[in-house]
Parts: sequence; C-alpha cells; structure tokens
Amino acid sequence: MLDSVRYKVFGERHRYYLIAVLAVVLGLILALIAPNVIGVGHMPKKTPIKIGVLHSLSGTMALSERSVAEATVLAVGELNRRGGVLGRKVEAIVIDGQSNWDVFALQAKKLITDHQVSAVFGCWTSACRKTVKPVFEHYDHVLFYPVQYEGLELSPNIIYTGAAPNQQIIPATKWTIDNVGKRIYLVGSDYVFPRTAHAIIRTQVAALNGQIVGEAYSHLGGTDFSAIIDDIKEKKPDIIFNTINGDSNLAFYKQLRSRGIGSQDIPVMSFSLAESEVQVIGPDLVAGDYAARNYFQTIQSEQNKDFVSKYRARFGAHKVTTAPMEAAYFGVFMWAQAVEESGSIQYHGFRDALLGQTLNAPSGVVYIDPNSQHTWRTVLIGQVRTDGNFDLIWDSGRPVRPVPFPGFIAKARWEKFLNDLFEGWGGQWEAAGRT
Repeated sequence: MLDSVRYKVFGERHRYYLIAVLAVVLGLILALIAPNVIGVGHMPKKTPIKIGVLHSLSGTMALSERSVAEATVLAVGELNRRGGVLGRKVEAIVIDGQSNWDVFALQAKKLITDHQVSAVFGCWTSACRKTVKPVFEHYDHVLFYPVQYEGLELSPNIIYTGAAPNQQIIPATKWTIDNVGKRIYLVGSDYVFPRTAHAIIRTQVAALNGQIVGEAYSHLGGTDFSAIIDDIKEKKPDIIFNTINGDSNLAFYKQLRSRGIGSQDIPVMSFSLAESEVQVIGPDLVAGDYAARNYFQTIQSEQNKDFVSKYRARFGAHKVTTAPMEAAYFGVFMWAQAVEESGSIQYHGFRDALLGQTLNAPSGVVYIDPNSQHTWRTVLIGQVRTDGNFDLIWDSGRPVRPVPFPGFIAKARWEKFLNDLFEGWGGQWEAAGRT
C-alpha cells in the first residue's frame, strides 16, 4: 500500500531523484563519521595564534607608544601574508594601557589568562615594565620589551629588544665628553629610568673627569619647566642630557627655545627622543640637537627601506619610524622564528629556541643573547636635521654585547639603589605627583 501511494504521488520518473537525494545524504553522513573511523576526528581546528599588544594609546605616553603598537601590528600583517605561523594566522589583541601602570598590570594578566596569548609585546617606561614584571614571572609568560632602558634587571620572562645602558647611555656619555664638553646638566622625568640613568651617567662622568653642574626632574606629563630652565641658564652647561619621556618633551623644548636657549648655545643629548617626538615638537625647535639610539629612519639598508615603505603604506605617507618601533617590529619575527622552530606556541615550549635567535633587522644584524635575554645592538648617535630626520654622526661599527649591570659598581649596590627608590616612592616605580 505504501509503495502504491509513493508512486502515485511522485510518479515513476521521480524515483531517480529520490535515489539521488538519498545518495547525497549518505555521502554527507560518511564524510562526518569517516575521520573518526580513520582516527583523526579530533584534529584541532586551525584557530589563530593570539599575541598581545599592550601600549599606551591614551595619556601622556601615547605620543611615543601609539606608533610602537602600529609597528607591532604591521609585523603581524606581514606574517599573515606569508602564511602565518605553523600554518595558522596570527591575531593581535591590541590593548590600551592608558599610561597607567596598574592598568598595564591588570591587562597583562587578562591577556595571559583570558585571551591566552602566546606572547605579549609592549610597555615603554621602566615604571610600567617593573609593574608588569611580576605578572609575567608569576604566570611564566613572556613580555617582549622594545625600549632602551636603564638596565639593572634580568628576568627569565622578559626579552629585551631595546638597548641596555652599555648600548646607549654609556657610549653616548663618552662621545659627548670627547666631542662636545665636560660640563653636563641632567634633566628627566621623575621615575626609575631617568633616576637610574643619571646615576650611571654621574659615575661615568666623574671617572672621565667631567662635571655634573645640575640635575632636575619633573613628573611624567609635567609641563612647567620654567624653574629648571632658569637653573640651566644660570649654570651654563656645555650640554643638557635629556631623559624626559612622553609629551613633556614638547613643553620642555618649547620653553627652552622661548627662553633663548638654542642648540647652537647649549645642545641637548636625548635618550628617549626619536623621530616621532621630533615631528610633534617641530623639527625647527630640535634641529642641531643629538640623540643616542640603535636605529634611525635614515639607515640606508634594503631591510630598512622596506620597513619604512611598508609602514607608511599602511599608516600614512607622512609617518616616521623610530628605534622602539623597529625593536618591536623585529621582536615579532624573532618570536615567530622561535615558534616555528619549536613547534610550540607556549613560552615554556619555544623559550629555548628563542634564545640565540638572530635576524637581519632594519637596523642591521640583531641577536638575542642566551645569557641575559637582551639583544646585541649597534650603537648610533645622530644629529637632528631641519626635516626632522637624523644624520648619523657616530656608530659602534658592529653589534655590541648587552651588559645590563654596568661593571663600575657592584651588582649588589645597584640593587640596593633600586630598592631605595622603590621604597622611597611608597612601593611604586614613579615619584608621587603625576596627575
């Protein structure tokens, strides 16, 4: 009876359509169960590998950090165009640290525990890095830190792709005394990097028979440098050493020039000023001054030309590249090489492969030192041009081995110096007073 009804409804000629539909359904069922039959039903789906990009996109440090985040994202895009890492796309989770170190620490924890990133690329100030350092050590995770800093630190959970003191501060001090003058005035933001950098400089200047004629600080984000400039005018140094960070540099330079102090009168050697800050301040206010770095946009290598052109193509033809940007950029490729070699996206899996990694970066050959997790870098000193770029006037000629703890003071004394700062600031890495 059922057969007679079926044929009555469909007709004899539709029977073949029914058979075809049944065959398709059977094929789909077999496609779903076949992997389990041959033992690969639980192969992982190729989800993206996540990395964290943690920088200040707002607040006083955004002037310097925003472009570093962009350079990190640029590197991720290049990796993905090449096919990703381990055959998987790389996804950058970009977070704003808001120039607030407690926010950085909270967001670092979330990137590790909630987003389960493979690595975090970020931070600028040493106050920020020291605040997040315990987070990475607690979770045995890794931070790629791209900024020149004061040294006096070794962490198994940080890869330092910026300069140690012997790759910036120390050679710049020697060059200055040999080529500019011995009477130096120190001015900086009031947190751990400038305070420690100045301690290193004071010791070295004394050993070189120079003289520190003055030393002054302003809180991060500070805009009133009138009293400091009064003191500079009175002391008449041969040169100013500038460790001011963030947008305070804009206020300092404008007030310095408005008070009649030009680069031809008292030049400035900066340790945290690069092309992006010069662009915002105005090249006419900075031309003739100096900076000690490991990278300048004017480097004439093919790798650098490629880096600059790709960055401008993505973020704007007027944009400039800087040393921290370059260190963040090549750090992503160092991470990718280690992950590919180890086959692991977990830090404990790729750490051994990461140590000893080398790369022909935009600045030249870089190498992660296995003993310190700092990077071998070439030291450069540049002079600001009227177009905002730098003329290279001195270089070390080859990559310099990083020495995080300057040897002219014992490590225990350096550690006591840092601890005294920390306790004196009430258990933080920045002096009170920032709004």
